[in-house]
Amino acid sequence: MNQIAEFFQYLLNSEEIIRTGGLVLITLIIFIENGVFFGFFLPGDYLLFLSGVFAGTKILAVPLWLLLLCIFGAAVVGSLTGYLTGLYFGERLQNRPDSLFFKKKYIETTREYFLKYGSRTLIVARFLPIVRTFAPILSGLIRMDIRYFMLYNVIGGAVWVLSLVGGGYYFGEKFPWIVDYVQYIIIFFLGITTFTVIRGYINARKDMKQPKETVSD
Repeated sequence: MNQIAEFFQYLLNSEEIIRTGGLVLITLIIFIENGVFFGFFLPGDYLLFLSGVFAGTKILAVPLWLLLLCIFGAAVVGSLTGYLTGLYFGERLQNRPDSLFFKKKYIETTREYFLKYGSRTLIVARFLPIVRTFAPILSGLIRMDIRYFMLYNVIGGAVWVLSLVGGGYYFGEKFPWIVDYVQYIIIFFLGITTFTVIRGYINARKDMKQPKETVSD
């Protein structure tokens, strides 16, 4: 049991992932987190930013272009995997009982983002944990045209990767002492993403209730 707990602690520790797993493990985690339903708990935003920081300080001995290419490819292919999962297994997934790795409310939250933002959800969702994992799955479930899905998938993946990995690389190269404050970077990202998800969820709920209130008037 302790070994399982330690394994999950390791998966949530971005610094350890980058130091010990290198580019291969980073790429694998981004792939899973972007479209495999049980990967929603994995680090995404701050793993990207910290991988950029570590590459900028040369702790992660990988050229920037290769880091960007691998993470971008993992994000796009991961989301495509999620789309295909929703397309072929979506109904079965929706009927699953709640468990540690899956809760129906995750799909409902994502559905509300789709109602609010439409197809742009696939771009917005890149910066929202949990929604980022389930947006591609829901896209397949509602049978979104794959051409539109791939367009938003690629655009969203590019914006997400370039902004976070590129930003991290810049800070790591210009301010190498930033690696001494990794824990604060993680807390910052967790705070921002948690606030954004909660606020977006509340706003989406309000938008869903608005037509009902108008009709009753």
